[in-house]
Amino acid sequence: MNSKISHSGIIDSVAGGNVKVRILQASACAACKVAAHCHVSEAKEKIVDVSSADGSAYRVGQQVVVSVSDDVARLALLLGFVLPFAVLVAVLFIVLWLTDSEGVAALSGVGALAPYYFLLWLLRDRIGRRVSFQIEDSKNI
Repeated sequence: MNSKISHSGIIDSVAGGNVKVRILQASACAACKVAAHCHVSEAKEKIVDVSSADGSAYRVGQQVVVSVSDDVARLALLLGFVLPFAVLVAVLFIVLWLTDSEGVAALSGVGALAPYYFLLWLLRDRIGRRVSFQIEDSKNI
């Protein structure tokens, strides 16, 4: 079963086959009735890039639904959070075991993230082909 994660949004710009969609990403409690009185709720506006074969089918201000499959969302979560955390913890414990210095271990753990994120940056085109949003049929909004 391959379900999708969807967000409604408004098209900000269209340039060739690249469509920029503005979505409102809200926390689970942002829609709560007492959210205005609580400091936990939050909502952030995000711009996502969507590659489209026919960018002329969309216009600025049009309301659309962007979606991504659960598998793609899991891959993005793995690359963005799980693997960097694993690198940080592994380097932290290895350096702590080798040097017995918490300061050096902490700096090494954080420093190990720089090559990881540089590698992600180098592979951004390859990753972008797998991790991408699609625009669903907007007539049903």
